[in-house]
Amino acid sequence: MRDLRILFMGTPDFAVETLKTIIEHKYNVVGVITAPDRPAGRGRKLRASAVKEYALSQNLKTLQPTNLKDEDFITELVSLQANVNIVVAFRMLPKIVWDMPEYGTFNLHASLLPDYRGAAPINWAIINGEKKTGITTFFIDEKIDTGNIILQKEVLINDNDTAGILHDTLMTDGASLVIDTIKSIENNTVITTPQNQETISKTAYKLHRDNTKIDWNDTIQVIYNLIRGLSPYPCAWSILYNKGEEFSVKIIETRIELEEHSYDIGKIIIQDSLIKVAVQKGYLIIDKIQLPGKKAMEAKALLNGYTFYKDAKMA
Repeated sequence: MRDLRILFMGTPDFAVETLKTIIEHKYNVVGVITAPDRPAGRGRKLRASAVKEYALSQNLKTLQPTNLKDEDFITELVSLQANVNIVVAFRMLPKIVWDMPEYGTFNLHASLLPDYRGAAPINWAIINGEKKTGITTFFIDEKIDTGNIILQKEVLINDNDTAGILHDTLMTDGASLVIDTIKSIENNTVITTPQNQETISKTAYKLHRDNTKIDWNDTIQVIYNLIRGLSPYPCAWSILYNKGEEFSVKIIETRIELEEHSYDIGKIIIQDSLIKVAVQKGYLIIDKIQLPGKKAMEAKALLNGYTFYKDAKMA
């Protein structure tokens, strides 16, 4: 059995669950690499990453390089004498880093590769209406998410799952898959499978303002999938027109109501304390919405203090 010295790399909450599980299994983590502290909140105070906070609570050596090719950083990596690197929700590594450990560098990715390579696999699986996704561990190579697959696990997506719900499921299952991967490396029983590079896979494009805007002319299911695939973050958005004003709003939670109607697409109807938006073959009932400069609110609470006039519509 190999004596593993693990270097862990990650930044958000998704990565914390894996690091926590590794520590609970008594593996030797010789160092943690995470992002530099970032300004956050209205005061723009520096905030540590979720991984840094957990690593410090466990007295783990923590490094926060701004440049992964910096000579001093590389020298410090060499001194840690790690023989396996584990990467979860971090950034692209230079070859000098991922090629350093004797037993390789493997990554946990929140999809069934080669599908959904890229920055937002959880979101796009839901946005595209997938019924299943999964998690993959693979050895890192020169390109992004293209290395040889070690292990995979399939996860079903329920019709009403949001990105937040799926995130938490994959986070927990992913931590377990990493432990299974570590054990195979520890026991020298790793069997890898090359990814089919000829297959045109579905892509997890980076989310930005253009591809998170709701097109109310889409089908009701497409709109619903977009909203739940972006909830609770970064949220789908729309322009709200109301009494001659227009502004951007975030749509966080909706339900589908199938019903034929004669309203214009995007028309807002207030009915029985419900906010309904007319779409093809029905309505999207808005359960949670965020107006600019305000906190997200349940629809009923919003209607207690905000008026949608007869001309109100989404566009």
